Amino acid sequence: MMPLQTRSAALLVALGATAALGAALYFQYALGYAPCHLCLLQRWAYYIGIPLALVAAVTNCRKLLLLIALIFAANAAFGLYHAGIEWKFWAGPASCGEGAATLGGGNLIQDLQTQRIVPCDQASWRFLGFSFAGWSMVICAGLAAISLIGARKKA
Repeated sequence: MMPLQTRSAALLVALGATAALGAALYFQYALGYAPCHLCLLQRWAYYIGIPLALVAAVTNCRKLLLLIALIFAANAAFGLYHAGIEWKFWAGPASCGEGAATLGGGNLIQDLQTQRIVPCDQASWRFLGFSFAGWSMVICAGLAAISLIGARKKA
């Protein structure tokens, strides 16, 4: 079995992260699952990780892959925290309770009239026991592992 090369790992991470973010956006806009505040925060790792992975692929930079691994590992931990809130293992921040809303920029009154209130402590969807937060945790852990494997020095 050939070891995963730096460039291949970076491309795989970029592709996997893009697919995960694309799926989140599909669930949101095509299927109507509004994200909570913590869900939106979890997307930042993808927004940062995808372009960094593309730069790592072009430059063949192992150190950049280590940074990407750290970003996705931290987001996996954040996904675990969010999933724990949904399972009521611990309390979330005040912005996650009943009455918390996700608002965009623009007209505040219009946003308040059209946005659904989405509390962070209630999973709106589960598959195989995992919510969106749980699946983000699994995916980010996998992306971190791929990044670490690709960042290894050649023997």
